[in-house]
Amino acid sequence: MSDPIKHECGISLIRLLKPLEYYKEKYGTAFYGVNKMYLMMEKQHNRGQDGAGFASIKMDMDPGERYMSRVRSAQQQPIQDIFAQINSRINTALTEHPERENDVAWQKKNIPYIGELLMGHVRYGTFGKNSIENVHPFLRQNNWMHRNLIVAGNFNMTNVDELFSNLVELGQHPKEKADTVTVMEKIGHFLDDAVAKLYKQIKKEGYTKREASALIAERLNVAKILRKASKNWDGGYAMSGLIGHGDAFVMRDPAGIRPAYYYQDDEVVVVASERPVIQTVFNVNFDDVKELDPGHAVIIKKDGSMGLKQILEPTERKACSFERIYFSRGSDKEIYQERKKLGKLVFPEILKSIDNDLENTVFSYIPNTAETSFFGMVKEAQNYLNKKKEEQILSLGSKMTGEELHKILNIRPRIEKVAIKDAKLRTFITQDSSRDDLVTHVYDISYGSVKPTDNLVIIDDSIVRGTTLKRSILKILDRLSPKKIVVVSSAPQIRYPDCYGIDMARLEDFVAFKAALALHEDHGTTHLVKETYEKCLTQTDPSNKEAVNYVKEFYAPFSAKQISKKIGEILSPEDINAEVEIIYQTIEGLHSACPKNLGDWYFTGNYPTPGGNRVVNKAFINFFEGKNERAY
Repeated sequence: MSDPIKHECGISLIRLLKPLEYYKEKYGTAFYGVNKMYLMMEKQHNRGQDGAGFASIKMDMDPGERYMSRVRSAQQQPIQDIFAQINSRINTALTEHPERENDVAWQKKNIPYIGELLMGHVRYGTFGKNSIENVHPFLRQNNWMHRNLIVAGNFNMTNVDELFSNLVELGQHPKEKADTVTVMEKIGHFLDDAVAKLYKQIKKEGYTKREASALIAERLNVAKILRKASKNWDGGYAMSGLIGHGDAFVMRDPAGIRPAYYYQDDEVVVVASERPVIQTVFNVNFDDVKELDPGHAVIIKKDGSMGLKQILEPTERKACSFERIYFSRGSDKEIYQERKKLGKLVFPEILKSIDNDLENTVFSYIPNTAETSFFGMVKEAQNYLNKKKEEQILSLGSKMTGEELHKILNIRPRIEKVAIKDAKLRTFITQDSSRDDLVTHVYDISYGSVKPTDNLVIIDDSIVRGTTLKRSILKILDRLSPKKIVVVSSAPQIRYPDCYGIDMARLEDFVAFKAALALHEDHGTTHLVKETYEKCLTQTDPSNKEAVNYVKEFYAPFSAKQISKKIGEILSPEDINAEVEIIYQTIEGLHSACPKNLGDWYFTGNYPTPGGNRVVNKAFINFFEGKNERAY
């Protein structure tokens, strides 16, 4: 994607099922879990580079001994930063006590971060909130082991105000109105309640206060706590948590909006946001890694037993399709094929755009995530040419000469690496004219790869804002002097904001929205814009569970092709020589390519939760009233 979008945190959880001595004996180190967590987080760095955090819990420590550790970073390279800190503590301890190199019990007791239960998180910040206070995991501390709670997640809640009010009604005084804090405190409230009830019951049974502690850990019903806490959550989430005594959980939203996968053998239980991460780090097969069902939780008890529990009734599955197009690792077996198919399905429209003239067309892509869809597009071009070759050969029959046959067989799609993304250029000069010049050079080109008689077809995974296209890519591609530039988006037009994890909250940022607005002005229908605004005003009640997305009516008068044509006009720089055409994936093509991930609200406005409809209406209100603020 040429426009950077901030999104999609990544979660990792590891539960070591054997004593640490086992891993020392088998793998040569008691830091096996720490090393694996580092790899899992690095393999998910695509999901967040603004912050990273790590937490661990040691089992069966004596009172007075530290059993929980946490480290977070919002530095430029946060994963490397936190593990540099962890390794520094480990190396310092072993340097000071070389005689303890093989003493695992001593290491567990005296070196932080070495435990049986580990959690990792990588984060993309939203709306400038990138301080250390906003980096997961979040910690809720208590002197009772069972009431300690560590939470990290990949999520956004649409009804934070409602959740905050619920906490206040419970008598709490939350320190801030943020979805992570409200979620953690809601879980924490019911955790406290469950622990208190268990303690009272166990005391009645005649056990001492000290004896009660182990029994609370054994009897604590984590699924019941999660059911109570999540009752009113509206959003997309994959939520992970650690409880001080050693229980752990990962819970997924009922529509399956945000992804979560797990793996179990006799040594580990592992959960992560992406399947190939687990496959690579633990060297296991595709089929060994399972997807966590929507509305369910992986719950790992202190004794190492793992179970899957339904927490909320699953709704219609609306797993995020944008995950597949852009954010998830393309090394996933299914995602790789889906991205190729996305490229394949836009080829017929490309063919129309270039008047079937493949001989004078160069195919390329915008690095880096569009590469796989490019393969699919080119393969379809090859299939088309093969069919044409077959027709030519059959028509000539016995009259064909060797020279003619060679000429026919030699026809193939022209493929070039046209766009090259340079290392991130710092736009440190404040003057707009100078800054624009620097932005223009974020991409470079392969000179001589295109002739003046050529069409240039270049595919991107998606076109959201179009800023980089207009200010950089199209300008620099025009230097190759093609007669026409066809920019292809493997995703449909992004028309609606996300509210479940992706930092796309303002309607007016979307080039599709700008194009529709311009079309209203062209057609003299701006009164419909005001009418849409007035309808949106009726949908802001937080208690409205039947909210209607009236922003659909803003787009309704225009076809997708009309909007695409206007986008081409908007994105064409004034001084460009080549004709510019924009082609988007169809909704039908998206569903065909990604049949298991039908969450398409970005493109259709069909939100899977009531909160989504309230958010999109609020976003339109903000646009109309000129308010530059978040709609949720």
